[in-house]
Amino acid sequence: MRKKLLFTAFCCLTLTLAAQAPSGYYNNAQGQTGYSLKTALHNIIDNVDDANGQPFHMPQSYGDLWDVYEDSDSRIENGNTFVWEMYSDCDFEFVVDQDMGSGGGNECEFFNREHSFPRSWFDNDGLPIFTDPFHVIPADKKVNGMRGNLAYGEVSNVSYTSNNGSKIGSSALAGPTGNVFEPIDEFKGDIARQYFYVATRYENLISGWETNDTDGDSMLDGSSDQVFEDWALNMLYEWHVNDPVSAKELQRQEAIFDFQGNRNPFIDNEDWVFEIWGNSLSTNTVVLQEFKMYPNPTNGNTLNFNLPNADNSKVEIYSILGNRVLTTKGTSEAFRINIGNLASGVYLVKIQQGQQFKTLKLIRR
Repeated sequence: MRKKLLFTAFCCLTLTLAAQAPSGYYNNAQGQTGYSLKTALHNIIDNVDDANGQPFHMPQSYGDLWDVYEDSDSRIENGNTFVWEMYSDCDFEFVVDQDMGSGGGNECEFFNREHSFPRSWFDNDGLPIFTDPFHVIPADKKVNGMRGNLAYGEVSNVSYTSNNGSKIGSSALAGPTGNVFEPIDEFKGDIARQYFYVATRYENLISGWETNDTDGDSMLDGSSDQVFEDWALNMLYEWHVNDPVSAKELQRQEAIFDFQGNRNPFIDNEDWVFEIWGNSLSTNTVVLQEFKMYPNPTNGNTLNFNLPNADNSKVEIYSILGNRVLTTKGTSEAFRINIGNLASGVYLVKIQQGQQFKTLKLIRR
């Protein structure tokens, strides 16, 4: 799984060059910080024509989601095209409404449309959130049904495990009192960025959703700015940092942009999550945001690091094939490592401090 994740991250580095917003799309967000930035992004990605020549959200029908999934959530394996869904390891083929409202008692039988931000949480607010594929995703019908309306979280006592390792059970984090659903590490960042999108796209509505559902109430704080309870915000941010934007997300971004005319800003610019919510994060969560690595790109033999409390950190460097080529430990707030044995190319540098991770691209010339 680790090699698959790292290889996907490298694919992402290449695809990022092609997957970009139209020129000027985010102009109105320039110079903004904090929740003002969030509101500026909301105004860019909502369904209001700002008369500036830029595309805007044009909601499509629920039935049309079957069509967009063929572009947004497809994977090719051994020459065959399958649904790329996140709750199981099943090889679903694309069929419109294949379950027809029945079946799905076993995994890998049917897939359907899953509201990662559950329907009961947004209650009677239908379009456009009901049909928004940035959070309405293809999913194994059995696992979708097992999750129900549960909040995402991190599980301690497991009561159910899907065939790809997604889990249901009691929460390992203080906050939720009932069961939670934990996706596998490979997709935690995807889910987090979906939630940051919902918090931004539906900023004008989300403060009224807190009490619609008990599980939703456990994650939502009833505000339109922070949106999430502290435990949920810290968890989602860690998921976002530990699982950077992948090739899968870039594929979804462009397909959905073509489909409905708006984008997920946090796929285009991962740093915006911290710029918006950084002041609300716990101190422990923020530490890795201060991690600095330089020079980069580099043609020298020394790589420098700055990180508070670095003596409790570990640095690993991986090749483009996902092979670990160097491991070392931090020794002080400012430390350096010798990379003279690394050939020219692109690498991933992974810093770990406690249970937190951050991954950066390194270019060795």
